[in-house]
Amino acid sequence: MYTGKVFKYGNNIDTDVIIPARYLNAPSPEELAKHCMEDIDIDFASTVKEGDIIVGGANFGCGSSREHAPIAIRACGVRCVIAANFARIFYRNAINIGFPILECPEASEAIQNGDTVSVDFDSGLIKDETTGQTFQAVAFPPFINRIIENDGLLPYLKARMDAEEGK
Repeated sequence: MYTGKVFKYGNNIDTDVIIPARYLNAPSPEELAKHCMEDIDIDFASTVKEGDIIVGGANFGCGSSREHAPIAIRACGVRCVIAANFARIFYRNAINIGFPILECPEASEAIQNGDTVSVDFDSGLIKDETTGQTFQAVAFPPFINRIIENDGLLPYLKARMDAEEGK
């Protein structure tokens, strides 16, 4: 179970808002994090804390296919993103880097900025600790949980290959 404060955003938050194109040549995830969400929320990078949660509306992560967007969010310390739904390429990029995201339209609608939310990735249960409401997202299948637990697809595949080779 993970608990964090919510930063809430609306529908169609695109990758250019998550990390503006002018920063795509940043040398590290930490540098990307300094500019995360700045075109929509100038204070986000300076106020977000390790373990906080982003809640978005429909089509979160739309726009370009850049994997910089979930990398920047994760580098800020955000533990997960909950949204009504995600652009497919953002969803894939997030899972590939081991960053958990949950689709739950009801939670996306009801949870408010500043609420405290707990998330259980194994069950998909989301609880708004501020209001007491609970929501059920679709839990990840076991193989995606293993990718997230290994911090991304490539580390997961390496661990799997090492296990098969008896290392």
